[in-house]
Amino acid sequence: MSRLPPITLQEATAAQRVVFDAVTGGERARHHTPATFIDSRGGLAGPFNAWAHRPDLGESVLALGEQLRFRGRLPAAAREIAILTAGATWRAEFEWWAHARIARQEGVPEDTLTAILNGEPPSLSDPVEQAAYDVAAALLKDGKVDETTYRSARAVVGDDGLVELVTLVGYYTLISYILNAFEVPLPDGETGVFAD
Repeated sequence: MSRLPPITLQEATAAQRVVFDAVTGGERARHHTPATFIDSRGGLAGPFNAWAHRPDLGESVLALGEQLRFRGRLPAAAREIAILTAGATWRAEFEWWAHARIARQEGVPEDTLTAILNGEPPSLSDPVEQAAYDVAAALLKDGKVDETTYRSARAVVGDDGLVELVTLVGYYTLISYILNAFEVPLPDGETGVFAD
C-alpha cells in the first residue's frame, strides 16, 4: 500500500483530472496497457498518483517525461539501459518492473538486464548503448562524469545527446525517489526483484 492515498477519477478535482488526462490520454496510453498507470482501485499507479496530489508539479513533470520517452533522440534501447541503471541503483521496484518490460520490447538482451540488476557493467556491443550505460553509471555513482567517460560518450552521442542523457538519468532518479519515498507498490500479482 502506498503511503499516499489513491485519488480516483471520481474523487479528483479539476486540476487532478488534468493529471489523469495527461497520463491516460497521452503518449503513455498509446504505448502501454492501462495496468501500467491505473491501479486495481481505479487510481493512478506508479509515480503518477503522487503528481495527482500536486497537479501543478505533475503537469510539468509528466510533460518532461513524455518528451524524454517519446520524443527523445536517443535510441530506445540506450534510453532504457540508462533508465534501468537508475532504477537498479535506487532499487525502485515499480521503475524496474515497468522499464525492464519496455527494454525487452526494444531488444535489450536478458543478460544485459541481469547485469544491470546485479550492479555489474553489461557487455554491450552498441557504442550508443555503452555510452548510455557509462554516463548513467558515472552520474549515479559520483554525481559527476569523469573526463574519459565524457569524451567517449560525446564522440558517440554529441553534445545534444549528452544533455538528453544527463536529463534522462536525473528524471528517472526523481521517479525512483517518488516511488521509494511513497512506497509505491507493484501492480497486484507482480513480484519485486530487489531483496529488502
